[in-house]
Amino acid sequence: MLFSLLQTAAPTITRTQIDLLLERLMEFGISVGKHILVATIVFLVGRAIIGIINRIVARILNRERIDPSVQTFLRSMVKIMLTILLIISVIGALGINTTSFAALLASAGVAIGMALSGNLQNFAGGLVILLFKPYKVGDWIEAQGVQGSVREIQIFHTVLVQADNKVVYVPNGSMSTAVVVNYSRMDTRRIEWTIGIDYGEDVDKARNAILEALRQEPLILADPEPTVALGALADSSVNLTVRVWAKTGDYWPVFNNGYRLIYDAFNAKGINFPYPNQTVHIVREKEA
Repeated sequence: MLFSLLQTAAPTITRTQIDLLLERLMEFGISVGKHILVATIVFLVGRAIIGIINRIVARILNRERIDPSVQTFLRSMVKIMLTILLIISVIGALGINTTSFAALLASAGVAIGMALSGNLQNFAGGLVILLFKPYKVGDWIEAQGVQGSVREIQIFHTVLVQADNKVVYVPNGSMSTAVVVNYSRMDTRRIEWTIGIDYGEDVDKARNAILEALRQEPLILADPEPTVALGALADSSVNLTVRVWAKTGDYWPVFNNGYRLIYDAFNAKGINFPYPNQTVHIVREKEA
């Protein structure tokens, strides 16, 4: 029936031409199907191989005790490179000329590189971070108005986890050029409080009360020893500057407990905390 319809629609088409056309269509379908099947197999096998290679790389990096910051960067870079190779392999399995594709990819790479110059800057920034190591995985840092613990240093971003468990991705380009405060680099940190007392209070009495209270905190280091000095004569208070040293990991426990100890000591010894106050002078005009 197909032959009779084709003869009716186009009398010039012969049965041999139709058979040839169907044969070519069948060969084309088989060829395309074979390429798709091979490409699918290459993709699935490639994904599995990439997973195996990533695990091997991670195991080698852990065995060699490479810095965790370098580990995350290298693992991210290896994963991206292997993924690009897999894409090229799949394209080749589809029967597309990879040579011309590579030339096209190079041309596109130039255009994309110009469009994504910021990401190239972030990549270079990641290399600078790994080279000079202003921070590493696990450090608590402050940069770009954000504080957090460094979880990963990726190719383009540094991943921070804030105190409330929010995850922040900061571009490596800005991290390598901006000011970065690393709170974890040194073994010890100085803790400072400003304590106000009323005008008229005995400064030495308050100083001795503070030092006695701080001796109850075992996390405060004896060397350097705690200091209490007259810091300022403020509008409503005499401010004492209290400085102690503690291990970096003990900063917040000492900071919070220090306030409580000083507050209890002042209440026990009758030392008053100041309140903001103003003196108002009322001038009455004389009656005429």
